[in-house]
Amino acid sequence: MSLRSVNIRRKATSSVILYILAFIWIIPLLWAVSTSLKSNIEISQNPLGLIPKSFDFSRYKRLLFENPDQYPVFSWLKNSLFVAFTHTILYLIIASLAAYAFSIIEFKLRDKLFWLILSTSMIPGVINLVPMFTMIVDFNWMGDFKSLIIPGLGGVFGLLIIRQFFLGIPKELIESAKVDGLGHFQIFLRIVVPLSRSAFLVAGLFVFLGNWNDYLWPLITMSGSGIDKYTLPAGLSIMQGSYGYDYGLTMTAAIISAIPVLIIFMFTQEKIIQGISRTGIK
Repeated sequence: MSLRSVNIRRKATSSVILYILAFIWIIPLLWAVSTSLKSNIEISQNPLGLIPKSFDFSRYKRLLFENPDQYPVFSWLKNSLFVAFTHTILYLIIASLAAYAFSIIEFKLRDKLFWLILSTSMIPGVINLVPMFTMIVDFNWMGDFKSLIIPGLGGVFGLLIIRQFFLGIPKELIESAKVDGLGHFQIFLRIVVPLSRSAFLVAGLFVFLGNWNDYLWPLITMSGSGIDKYTLPAGLSIMQGSYGYDYGLTMTAAIISAIPVLIIFMFTQEKIIQGISRTGIK
């Protein structure tokens, strides 16, 4: 058997396996969309069916257009976008500066200090709820978007991604910039940042998703501030409670919440894959 035939068979086998895995991963999404379009009777009779017998868009109409004063879904969507984008931008600024210090600047115990900071990611987030809530009350941030934007800016996962990418930048490039008289801040802005756009995109997407999908913290900090200041997950949970437990309505809310993220991923997937593949490669 020729080498070409072996390569063709390997590629065909790999493609089949990848298609099967992709189908397995997409089944929950298809089921959620299908359930959101089924009637309550069909959900009870055929809950696992992926193709509805009749498409019912009444839940989408109820969530998006009915009772806009009582259930302002578009205001919740606007709040979530503002909070998630602002949080992501601020996080990338802070994390990139820290990543530069932990990857480019040489100082004593640099790596040990970085791994010490990274070890804080093993602390469960729920442990911080009471201390953070106490701080938010002391700062008088209850019902303010600052309580959703500022906490979490010290997260280490995005810092790890950006730092690993910075480590892959040739040291000769940094040294030549220093010879030309550039300081650290100029090197950071003019050399490191332009070379690391894909890393920023990957880290930013993870941070955006984490903030966008946050449910418990917005529900705690924004309670009593007026329903129009809720984020999308918190607001949709209130609507779900108002209509009683409805599987179809739950899936409809989940699909509405996922649509903006899916749109962002569709336009950035190439850069995201490129950034993931390059992170950590020197």
